[in-house]
Amino acid sequence: MEKKHKIRTGKVISNKMDKTVVVLVETLRRHPLYKKVVKRTSKFKAHDETNACKIGDTVRIVETRPLSKEKHWRVTEIVTRKESAEVEPKEIV
Repeated sequence: MEKKHKIRTGKVISNKMDKTVVVLVETLRRHPLYKKVVKRTSKFKAHDETNACKIGDTVRIVETRPLSKEKHWRVTEIVTRKESAEVEPKEIV
């Protein structure tokens, strides 16, 4: 019997570690008493084998065996890249 792995989609907020990114995942929950929709955020450390993720990218991560003390997720794909602002140098007069 094969176990289903949890899959999350979030935004990369840090890539300063080697082969590791920090992914911020936002979920919407309804408050049990007040019935208002509340935004919850969670941070996951995920394994990025090729160091391909940049800050601002939207990625899909999947749960995996423990890779280190806090790293239990792996980046499966980069959904969207952050649009980098290409600024052209102006002519100096």
